[in-house]
Amino acid sequence: MTDQLPPIANKVRKRRKRKPEWAGLLYIAPALALVTVFFVLPVVMIVWMSFYNWPLMGAHRWIGFGNYLALWRDHGYWNALGFTFRYTIFATVGLLGVGLALALFVEKPRPGVGLYRTVFFLPVVIGFASASLLWTWLCNVDSGLFTPLAQKLGLIASPVNLLASFDTAFWSVTLMVIWKMSGFYMIILMSGLQSIPADFHEAARIDGATDWQRFRFITVPLIRRPLALALILSVTGSMLAFDQFYIILAGGPQNQTVTAVYWIFNQSFVSFRLGYGAALSVVLLGILLVLSLIQLRLLKDPEAKR
Repeated sequence: MTDQLPPIANKVRKRRKRKPEWAGLLYIAPALALVTVFFVLPVVMIVWMSFYNWPLMGAHRWIGFGNYLALWRDHGYWNALGFTFRYTIFATVGLLGVGLALALFVEKPRPGVGLYRTVFFLPVVIGFASASLLWTWLCNVDSGLFTPLAQKLGLIASPVNLLASFDTAFWSVTLMVIWKMSGFYMIILMSGLQSIPADFHEAARIDGATDWQRFRFITVPLIRRPLALALILSVTGSMLAFDQFYIILAGGPQNQTVTAVYWIFNQSFVSFRLGYGAALSVVLLGILLVLSLIQLRLLKDPEAKR
């Protein structure tokens, strides 16, 4: 019996090791199923459709890389993609800048800080469609709020339609997005700021470091990971912008504010070229993957290489 104890003990140990593994798989099974059904399978379907001439009605026909070859000659798509990049740059700078400023403001406990955090985060819970409709009314030249307020403050002499020209329309929508989403990035960056030990700043202050030096050499390096997360989310969300430009501007003025997703929507559900829209979506997905990899590479923690 004593000779049989070690093998039995080993079997018991192996069973005990396997149980947590199977238990972990069971815990993540619902999430894995959701990801498979709502992400993996649709992506596979989109890639498959991109090789077909797929009308809304009628049979689809295999055309190989025909949709991708047509894409290179589609000036509308490249113009939309260029506008999307421009919007992404300004929106990302604004979101991270305002979000970081708000995070620094509400990071430390102070009287009323809970109220400030709530007020700054409230616009995030509003849907993009609702926020866009609200902004459309605020920018209305006749019944809105911005134009009459600017006249009363003496900023303008006569009513100005903020959505009639490209520059004012572009900045109006960009400001709306910054107003709506800054609170979200405030929460992400605030969590990073609160994880920095207070001793680091205190030691630097004793050594004579200025506020800017402490921010540059202590705060920014130590919030690298939350900053990378915020940057990737901001760039991805901006590259996929659609609701605000569709509802507020409808692509105007003169189709100058058509984003990449807006163009894909038009090709797929207005012109009913579903296969071509799928090819455009695959290209946009590839661009997003490349941008995300570049951002992760640039913001990688130097200590992780060691």
